[in-house]
Amino acid sequence: MTPYEPTETTPSETPPAAAPEASPPAAESAECLREALAAKTQEVDRLQDRILRLQAEFENFKKRTAREKAEFLKFAHEGLILDFLPVLDNLERALRSARAEAGSNPLIEGIEMIIRLFRGALDKAGVKAIEALGQPFDPAFHQAVAQEEGDGEGELVVVDEVQKGYTIEGRVLRPAMVKVSRAASPGAGDDPSPEDQRA
Repeated sequence: MTPYEPTETTPSETPPAAAPEASPPAAESAECLREALAAKTQEVDRLQDRILRLQAEFENFKKRTAREKAEFLKFAHEGLILDFLPVLDNLERALRSARAEAGSNPLIEGIEMIIRLFRGALDKAGVKAIEALGQPFDPAFHQAVAQEEGDGEGELVVVDEVQKGYTIEGRVLRPAMVKVSRAASPGAGDDPSPEDQRA
């Protein structure tokens, strides 16, 4: 055998050729992609809807918080004002007493000035006096402490104000203590009418 003589190879020694891979049909591949795209589109829509809801909830929260803060600031000084109202009541009583005495003009002027300053400060805080005298009795704004026979005003009309009432931003801070009228009862010497006798 010559040195350059090719050796014979048996068929079993040759490496087998790689078999071509079976590729999926193009229609099945496109269908899978369409399904994946539809699933992702639904997920995006769901997430976008959730984001919009969260954004709306946050906007509502901000508005509610701002409203609650404004409400709190509006009524935050309510307790302090309630503590000062008796001072104003006593100043008004002192003014009535000073007017009843002769020769106390400087005192009257001083008290009137203090009352004006006091009422100006209350106005800035949103506090208003309840107008009660001559008004029909309203339990939301008035507290009846006595009844008096009316002089033609009608029944349940405020005839006297014992203590002034106040509102703060439209809400009752302190109801007015009032006397209200009642219907005049028939006199003891009056003869009852025939209708009364039958009753």
